[in-house]
Amino acid sequence: MPAPLSIAVLGLWHVHATDYAREVREHPGTSLAAVWDPDAERGRAGAEQLGVDFIADLDELLARDDIDGVTVTTATNEHHDVLTRAARAGKHIFTEKLLAPTVAEAEDIVRIADEAGVVVVVSLPRLAEATTLAIIDMIASGRLGTITYSRVRMAHNGWLHDWLPERFADPVAAIGGALTDLGCHPMYLTQRFLGATPSGVSATYTHVTDRAVEDNAVVTVSYPNGAIGVAEASFVTTPGAFALEVRGTEGSALYGFGGEKLLVKGDHFDQESWQEYELPASAPAPFAEWIDGIRTGTRADANLAAAIELTRLVGAANEAAASGTTVSYPNR
Repeated sequence: MPAPLSIAVLGLWHVHATDYAREVREHPGTSLAAVWDPDAERGRAGAEQLGVDFIADLDELLARDDIDGVTVTTATNEHHDVLTRAARAGKHIFTEKLLAPTVAEAEDIVRIADEAGVVVVVSLPRLAEATTLAIIDMIASGRLGTITYSRVRMAHNGWLHDWLPERFADPVAAIGGALTDLGCHPMYLTQRFLGATPSGVSATYTHVTDRAVEDNAVVTVSYPNGAIGVAEASFVTTPGAFALEVRGTEGSALYGFGGEKLLVKGDHFDQESWQEYELPASAPAPFAEWIDGIRTGTRADANLAAAIELTRLVGAANEAAASGTTVSYPNR
């Protein structure tokens, strides 16, 4: 059995930083080595909590031969700098979404990583979940017919119960609010169900709490074939919610509307009543995909393509919200 890969944490800005550190500890093929953060006080506190060394200088950490890879959970506006430095140092990268604030930066990160021969995986965990896989299979098999509508909602009470850090309200560091953070999940699921490239994007962002970024958001995307996708995100919802519906010309699927079950109804199911759909096994989580990719030298083609298109769609949504208009989806 090969020796465990040694992984360092780069940045404790994001709330998932310790979650990914826990994944490093729990995976049989990895071990946790060190922590770096541009905020020394936060970095030292996090390193102490995790029981590893704090390295104050990023270049010093990246120069260490005993570190194979890094998890990146810095502020989003720091991603391009941190990820490209890590890639050029030959470190494999697992990073929180968004990959970068702009498509140009995201593509530059991927190019530099490819040139350096390092494996990059972006955390898009909902793509691996059983519910998503079941719906993708229904779409591919034609049991829902032609998809005409999807809606995905993710919400929590982070700014009602004051557990989401205030740094998530910094429009420079976070690149946006509820949509740019939590809303990424509904956005990439919408793209997976309806297609990566819609024709038009409109958005409404509102402020329930007195912060500089939106805490309540709805994005609507339209497609050339007439399909409509709705992505919703909120930091001001109690209880938290994950719900989705995918509707087509021959059937529909629902999840999370008053129950944690996938329900189906239509021409290829029961036409009179909603029935529970048996879920398949989940796919490997993004972190496990990353480790497997490092071991096998496999590039995460689908993950990186989805991450870049997610960046493009979030950028279009932010533009639409700021302008109050429907914007055409940017050309690739």
